[in-house]
Amino acid sequence: MSRIVFLNGSFLPIDEAKVPFMDRGFLFGDGVYEGIGVLDGELIDNEAHLERLERSLAEVRIRNPYSRAEWTSLQQEIVRRNGMTEGFIYFQVTRGVAERDFFFPEDAEPTVAMFTQAKAIADAPAARTGIAVVTVPDQRWARRDIKSINLLAQVLAKQAAKEAGAQEAWLVEDGFVTEGGSSSGFIVTKKGSIVVRPLSNAILPGITRKSLLRLSEEAGIPLEERRFTVEEAYDAAEAFLTSASNFVLPIVSIDGRPVADGKPGPVTKQLRELYLSMARTPALAAE
Repeated sequence: MSRIVFLNGSFLPIDEAKVPFMDRGFLFGDGVYEGIGVLDGELIDNEAHLERLERSLAEVRIRNPYSRAEWTSLQQEIVRRNGMTEGFIYFQVTRGVAERDFFFPEDAEPTVAMFTQAKAIADAPAARTGIAVVTVPDQRWARRDIKSINLLAQVLAKQAAKEAGAQEAWLVEDGFVTEGGSSSGFIVTKKGSIVVRPLSNAILPGITRKSLLRLSEEAGIPLEERRFTVEEAYDAAEAFLTSASNFVLPIVSIDGRPVADGKPGPVTKQLRELYLSMARTPALAAE
């Protein structure tokens, strides 16, 4: 089956999809994006993702080209056309095509691109073994709450992690962990409390993060929304990340130091099972 993508109103084979040379996404990184997990052919946390998309578009003043119902229909159709039951949908909206000029063009139509990536999420090997992270300086811009397609700092951070033999980078500012290169970062204290940085312009409001906090509250797991240092993470009982493309993954090493015994911990395992249960139960996911 040829890989089918969506571009500006049409579904077509990926080899036929062409973005105009003067698109502002290419010239300026002038756009926003979303990524949504798919499990058993169903969109996970989709309403929350579309709400965040609306917010990002509004913050950078790009017109939203579709209603939520239309976005959902397009997402479901691209999943169907690619025969994907598990994986990830990526889509982005740029300000459109115009002569290169920093000022907003007056008559440009937004460019919309969407594609799927098949991926094992529910039974990912990393969920059983855990992953390693390394800390790197957070060099991003000040509006990290906007899901901008400007990702050069994250690219450099994640490449540094790869070259260090790790699978993710934790970004650090003033000694405190902000978030991962493409994930939200958590630790679990030795008293069993989950710790996650509170929302602000310094981090992206993670959708999987949001659902996980609700699930942990329902399960009676203590939660502390506060900043945590790299040193506190080194000494944590557990660490994990959340993202739409991974759900919940245990972190077993930080900067080459094992987290506790270097194995996925019980709180992380419990939270992953709770999230998978929610994802497989549409009524729960819609709450």
